[in-house]
Amino acid sequence: MTQTPSQALLIRGGTVVNADREERADVLCVDGRIAAVGEAAAAQAPAGAQTLDASGQYVLPGGIDPHTHMQLPFMGTVTMDDFFTGTAAGLAGGTTSIIDFVIPDPQEPLMDAYRKWRGWAEKSAADYGFHVAVTWWSEQVRADMGTLVQQEGINSFKHFMAYKNAIMCDDETLVNSFRRALELGAMPTVHAENGELVYLLQQEVAKMGITGPEGHPLARPPMVEAEAANRAIAIADVLGVPIYVVHVSCAEAAEAIARARARGQRVFGEVLAGHLLIDDSVYRDPDFATAAAHVMSPPFRPRSGGHQEALWRGLQAGQLHTTATDHCTFCAAQKAMGRDNFAKIPNGTGGVEERMAAIWDGGVNTGRLTPSEFVAITSANAAKLFNIYPRKGFVGAGADADLVLWDPEGTKTFSARTQHSKGDFNIFEGRTVRGIPSHTISQGRVVYARGELRAEQGAGRYVPRPAFGPQFQAQQRRTQDLAPTAVAR
Repeated sequence: MTQTPSQALLIRGGTVVNADREERADVLCVDGRIAAVGEAAAAQAPAGAQTLDASGQYVLPGGIDPHTHMQLPFMGTVTMDDFFTGTAAGLAGGTTSIIDFVIPDPQEPLMDAYRKWRGWAEKSAADYGFHVAVTWWSEQVRADMGTLVQQEGINSFKHFMAYKNAIMCDDETLVNSFRRALELGAMPTVHAENGELVYLLQQEVAKMGITGPEGHPLARPPMVEAEAANRAIAIADVLGVPIYVVHVSCAEAAEAIARARARGQRVFGEVLAGHLLIDDSVYRDPDFATAAAHVMSPPFRPRSGGHQEALWRGLQAGQLHTTATDHCTFCAAQKAMGRDNFAKIPNGTGGVEERMAAIWDGGVNTGRLTPSEFVAITSANAAKLFNIYPRKGFVGAGADADLVLWDPEGTKTFSARTQHSKGDFNIFEGRTVRGIPSHTISQGRVVYARGELRAEQGAGRYVPRPAFGPQFQAQQRRTQDLAPTAVAR
């Protein structure tokens, strides 16, 4: 049944879960926004409102995946999922918003790259925003950062500390970009891996005769990630700017963030669903296609190092804050470009559809997370850090009507054969989870209902994100409070 955005939707009988509490409450959505929660919802529902029965289910804020790569050009090819198929797959899994990445080529003006990505994203089925990568430095880059923040609603900039001879930032670029981000009230984010060490280790591993996917984790050991995380955190500390570390994959990097936070530094960490549940044994699969399908950076980590447990504990303790997927789908033919050299295998795996159910099953069902903690790490924290809360990540009057009806007893077995992503592999293949979305609501419209996907191309909106979020305001006051003074002589 096709709905218009002006139609009302009443969700009855569910347990509303926000990051701070659970409560039995009805939810009324009108004109794409939440109009009322609680006893007033049913009373205010207009005649003819569509009704959904949420008895026995949770009503959660729609998931926010703050790290995706739809339609990413790479090594002369492009990822399988574009902005429509990728966001549609997200909707099927309860994710109603993504933050993707504009990645300029070296020397490409930031504004040119941004306009290109905005054009690609117009087909999105779900709401979206962008981080913009700084891959080189000049006065033009500095000016474009200002335009992006002040006119386009960009409030975060990405820095790759890996990928030497391509998009890697040196320390000079990091310092310049971090300082400019601080001036603009925008969050610097980093992919923390020491690109010089990775480049060296890739050559050393190849000299050992190891050219297959099993060489990938050998060239990117945990300490390579930890060094870069510590370096980025130190630069941010000296400059007095908050920092967000993407896809934290190992215990050492998680510890670096925890130490900095214990000192009072505003450092935030993101974890991928895959890193929570998968270990590096996948790279030794005798089938090249299977092993290569898991090649992404940072790589999956050894079970013996306690890395997965360290990430779960970081999320539970509040030292790690968001969960994402780094959804970046290359098919077997594309991955085969690196058949004779693991360093040439396109990096990326999928997961935008599986993230929420995989984390619920591994987190809530095991007692590692409460339902409210689950909401925090799948939507609310990302909305707060990137300054779109409570519009997103919150079930309350005035928020966007992006919701998930969550069936805690529903089950699903993940498979590439049944996924909505256009990728031909599923890193969670064969994993059966308990706790799945029964319905997904985007802008007040039911876009997924018990297996039926009703995603609409172009229905997603670009979501501008204001600068100077609460963490920046606090950081500025702290800097002023601690400002040194000259000695009068």
